[in-house]
Amino acid sequence: MKVSAFILSAVLLVFISAPALASGEGSDYRAEMTFTLRTAVAEGKLVYIGQGGEIDGKINPTLAVPENTLVQINMLNGDGALHDVVAEAFDARSDRVSGQGSSSVMIFRTGKAGEFFYWCSVPGHRAAGMQGRIVVGEPRAEAGAKSLDLTHSPMGLPPAIGGRDAGHVNVNLETTEKVGHLADGTRYKFWTFNDQIPGPFVRVRQGDRVTVKLHNDKTSTMIHSVDFHAVTGPGGGAEVTQVAPGKTESFTFRALKPGLYVYHCATPMVAHHITNGMYGLILVEPPGGLPEVDKEFYVMQGELYTAESHGQRGELSFSLEKMLDEQPEYYIFNGATDALTQTHRMEAKVGETVRIFFGVGGPNATSSFHVIGEIFDRVYHEGSLSSEPLKDVQTTTVAPGGATMVEFEVDYPGRYLLVDHALSRMERGLAGFLHVSGEPDHDIFEPHD
Repeated sequence: MKVSAFILSAVLLVFISAPALASGEGSDYRAEMTFTLRTAVAEGKLVYIGQGGEIDGKINPTLAVPENTLVQINMLNGDGALHDVVAEAFDARSDRVSGQGSSSVMIFRTGKAGEFFYWCSVPGHRAAGMQGRIVVGEPRAEAGAKSLDLTHSPMGLPPAIGGRDAGHVNVNLETTEKVGHLADGTRYKFWTFNDQIPGPFVRVRQGDRVTVKLHNDKTSTMIHSVDFHAVTGPGGGAEVTQVAPGKTESFTFRALKPGLYVYHCATPMVAHHITNGMYGLILVEPPGGLPEVDKEFYVMQGELYTAESHGQRGELSFSLEKMLDEQPEYYIFNGATDALTQTHRMEAKVGETVRIFFGVGGPNATSSFHVIGEIFDRVYHEGSLSSEPLKDVQTTTVAPGGATMVEFEVDYPGRYLLVDHALSRMERGLAGFLHVSGEPDHDIFEPHD
């Protein structure tokens, strides 16, 4: 939407005489750098558009500023909706304003060099596209470097057991500690099984004898172990697999009960090892196997407790205090905020039946698993495969250290969102996409022009 030169001039006059309370810098401040952002709808998203100077016309422009500089950001409301602009890393925010032509100001002083975010804090607006970067000082050469991808593809499952007899199965796990991709421009030192988050999807048959060999990489700094919830025995195997760096331990168990079970590291502090990525699923199929479906996906939810605020770029560090207070900064599916929205593409066709093996590593948060725009035809509650499934379910609850198996036929094309229906967690990274292709049946759903 166009704004008259008269209105823009009036707005900027207000900006220039903005009250000192907005900055916390005293009554005689003079901003050393000033940017103007106009709110708008562009490319199907809510955005900020730069006004004037090098950022003119750019969508969600990157704001480059020196260290220790007083910065003023003028926000001009160009679309009439309620908006603000915040920069949490600098403890700064503007007032929220609505109405086309209204305005507000955010003022802050930068500190040391780094890359940070600004965004709109109105619920849902950041996820809808209103986010940009603030680069303080000279960006480090590593800032744009591609981080190691430790995410687990939801399609990365072994084949179904089928009708085979019980036998002997070997499971080889290696524990590693590696810095990997968490979000755009953000890295974290994860602890993993087999360089993946979640760990490998283990698939066995009821009655199988299963030998687990756990090797801890020599470069690890911690002792690691594994506790299989499908194991009947001391610590689920954890008591005999407390493995020092460079060492290997093993054990064998009988898969007694069918079901979908979590496994995780169980070395004290157990919650620390789990939050850092050490969890996975083991499926014990009943004799004869599971009914055939067209597509199977493997998805696990976890949370991270970083000392740095959500959205800060660079390599983040673990916060024990936040974990004990159960205040995560990030929620993730399959190891990163964008694992199931950008890195891996889940696809199905109209008429196909989809099965999702879903688990929660945690260590603390319960999930209300939901696929927006779909109804679960069958839910195998708490991962039980010997009980009758629940039918026609909208949302299913999965506890930390728990799992479920859901199945549904996809009836209409489109992009369907996998979420935890504690939907504020989307703002901290928890979302996935299921892309469904095919011809639309307008008897099922018909959009009106």
